[in-house]
Amino acid sequence: MSNVEKGSIGTVEAVPPQQALAGEVVQKKPFANPTPIGLFAFSATTLILSLYNANAEGIHVGNVVVGMCIFVGGIVQFFAGMWEVVVGNTFASTVFSLFGGFWMSYGIIFIPGAGILDAYEKVPDQLTGALGIYLIVWFLIVTILMMATLRVNIAFISLFFFLDLTFLFLALSQFTGNVNLAKAGGYTGSICSCIGLYSGAALVINKENSFFTLPLGAISS
Repeated sequence: MSNVEKGSIGTVEAVPPQQALAGEVVQKKPFANPTPIGLFAFSATTLILSLYNANAEGIHVGNVVVGMCIFVGGIVQFFAGMWEVVVGNTFASTVFSLFGGFWMSYGIIFIPGAGILDAYEKVPDQLTGALGIYLIVWFLIVTILMMATLRVNIAFISLFFFLDLTFLFLALSQFTGNVNLAKAGGYTGSICSCIGLYSGAALVINKENSFFTLPLGAISS
């Protein structure tokens, strides 16, 4: 099969997963690389929530993150995933679209008009179990996605590893009621976010616009 695929907008060369994830998009039409947008949208939203989970500044009510969940982590990241489809990046389109949906679904839980939390008013003990199941499913999804990064680079492997730990800690916190596990999830989520911000920076800081570049830790074949 030819490595050139025709899309509705233009002719785009199919990109190997390793190149695509690292932002090396090869194409015949001058589409911008949407990977940094997705990384920044994901990382910024994750960092804010993770700092709340770690009780930074003594914060225990993190509803300020809802706007970020819906608009930045959700809508912006989802559209980044759709743009990844256009440039032929299967893995990144899967990741950004999924997590765009995740952030919107998470944010809507805390919007009063949605009625989700109200449904547990008479059975509050079921809320923690429901949230635990919600988070453990995402732990499983991230575990699968992490397997697809093992030959890409150290930055992306590390990002998915710490994201996986974050979902695991937060899920266990809901199941057990252990607040220290939630804090641990806040710490690992913060690390994951910083790696994501670094990775996004590495894709926009290049020889064309800067005097230096940032390594992502290439893995030899």
